[in-house]
Amino acid sequence: MMDWQGVVQGVTIWALPVMLAVVLHEVAHGWVADRLGDSTARWLGRLSLNPLRHIDPLGTIGIPLLLLVIGAPFVFGYAKPVPVNFARLNHPKRDMVWVALAGPCANIGLLFVSTLLLWCVAHLPVHVEWLTEPLGLMCQASIMINLVLCLFNLLPLPPLDGGRVAVGMLPPAAARVLARIEPYGFLILVLLLVSGVFQHTLAPLVFGLSEALIAWAMG
Repeated sequence: MMDWQGVVQGVTIWALPVMLAVVLHEVAHGWVADRLGDSTARWLGRLSLNPLRHIDPLGTIGIPLLLLVIGAPFVFGYAKPVPVNFARLNHPKRDMVWVALAGPCANIGLLFVSTLLLWCVAHLPVHVEWLTEPLGLMCQASIMINLVLCLFNLLPLPPLDGGRVAVGMLPPAAARVLARIEPYGFLILVLLLVSGVFQHTLAPLVFGLSEALIAWAMG
């Protein structure tokens, strides 16, 4: 029998951390691109922190909700990609790397903010449980989702951020070979997920790092 109370509690805890993580990830891409010559995201209103401008019905709502319903060990999501015209960047090959790294760097920033906030909550002199308990759980959820987004997106496979970094840094011949993989990138990711590769590589790293950060903050 479905534990709907647990699902509702999970949505309450995970909704804000997931939204912040995916929205800031995309805004960071657009903001850096804007600073480096491509104003596409700004002209389309995608540098806004308004989540309604970034919500993807499947990636921001459907997939996280499904993972909560099936009791997945961690939640994953994504927002609508911010449009970037790499040809308009001041130095397309070099600047592509900075634009791609901006998203994971935003998640690293949120990761450290969440860890420090959890430390503050855990070390309050007077604990107000109705406030500190849900806030602490949200901080822990934020630590995990930002780790997942950062590490997953750094995989060197186009169209993920890590793939774009690799294309921008590799010699031209190797970069062209890797760039040709992009149309098949999503299929490759699905195959890696179904085959259990992610569960045996990415998941232990996420759990190990998140447990270490949470233990430090709570200690």
